Amino acid sequence: MNVKNNKRRRESQEKIEKAFVELLQSREIKDITVSDIIKMTGLNRSTFYANYIDIFDLADKVREKLENDFGTLFADYDYFNERSGALKMFTHIKENQLFYKTYFKLCYDEKHLISIYDSKRAEKEQIAQNIKYHIEFFRNGLNAIIKLWLADGCQESPEEMAEVLKTEYRGR
Repeated sequence: MNVKNNKRRRESQEKIEKAFVELLQSREIKDITVSDIIKMTGLNRSTFYANYIDIFDLADKVREKLENDFGTLFADYDYFNERSGALKMFTHIKENQLFYKTYFKLCYDEKHLISIYDSKRAEKEQIAQNIKYHIEFFRNGLNAIIKLWLADGCQESPEEMAEVLKTEYRGR
C-alpha cells in the first residue's frame, strides 16, 4: 500500500531528492531526466511518478522542503539577539551546503524569500518609511554573502559569518 507518509515512501523520496541534488551539481536542470535519477537510485520509474509529476515538480518539492526546514529553524527566533539567529542560520547552511548550493543554482532566491527579516527590529528602529527598499537591500545582501561563503566552501566558521553579518548590519 502506498500510504502518503510511510517509511518506504519517505526513503524513496529521500533517495530521489539526493540523486537530483547530486546531478544538479554537474548539470543544468533541463539536462536531467527521470531515467538518470532511477538509474542512480535503483528505484522504478513508477516510484518516481508516484511522488513527482516531473523533474520540475521534484525541484519545487526540494525547494519547499528547504524553505520549510529554514522556517522551522527560526520558529523561536529572538528578534533582539541577531547574533544567535545569524549563528543558527549559518550553522544550518554549513550543515546543508549541497542543498543551499542547489537552491541558489536553481535561482529560487530570486522568486522566494529564504532569508529572515527582522520586522520587529525594523519597527523599533523606525525604518517604516522605505521598508520595501530596506527589506530588498537586506535580503539581497544576505543572499550575496551566503552565496560567496558557499562558493568558497564555507571556510569561515558559522561564528565568523555571524560576526560578518553583525558588522555589515551594524548601522541598524
